[in-house]
Amino acid sequence: MLGAVKRYGKQIGIVVAAGLLLFGGYLVWDSMQDRAAGERGEQLTLALDDVQQGRLADANKKFGELAADAPDGSKTAAQLMQAGIALQQNRTADAVKLYAAVAADDGAPKPYRDLASIREVAANFDAMPPQQVIDRLKPLAVPGNPWFGSAGELVGAAYLKQNRKDLAGPLFAAIAREKDLPETLRNRARQMAGLLGVDAIDDTAKVAAGEQP
Repeated sequence: MLGAVKRYGKQIGIVVAAGLLLFGGYLVWDSMQDRAAGERGEQLTLALDDVQQGRLADANKKFGELAADAPDGSKTAAQLMQAGIALQQNRTADAVKLYAAVAADDGAPKPYRDLASIREVAANFDAMPPQQVIDRLKPLAVPGNPWFGSAGELVGAAYLKQNRKDLAGPLFAAIAREKDLPETLRNRARQMAGLLGVDAIDDTAKVAAGEQP
């Protein structure tokens, strides 16, 4: 042992020192990341305040800075907010472009990408071929998916544009029966299903009594 220490002590010391240096560097980097994340969160909050106050130009500028510099989910959130502002300002083409960028970003969180896909299709629905809408959103338009209601409604509308009432009716009925969805969405889907000749009400006795199905 003594011989090994004498022979390799210098090399061991270098390795240990290098390891400590790397660990110290990681701690500094981690601290900087936390501080940077805090600063991004503060900037995001200020931008949201601008939106609430109607200062859309100021908010859009802040979101643009975040989208350019933020390396994490803050970037995606900022892009989505920029797209929402573009829609409010009737800049539909800009909004669609931003939503498409998020939807195609493999580094973005999947829930954000799915939301961007739905918003992109909704904003550009009239200009899209029905089959393209179906291909884009059908994977999300299934019961149990968090986006089932929003995606399903758009897919159902695309089926109607194809005159596929046999597919649209059951889909609207399935949305109407999904109790976790907003009641306004369920009511719209129930009405559409009824118009298409599909019964979307499971318990007629409750309806007769004035209760929500």
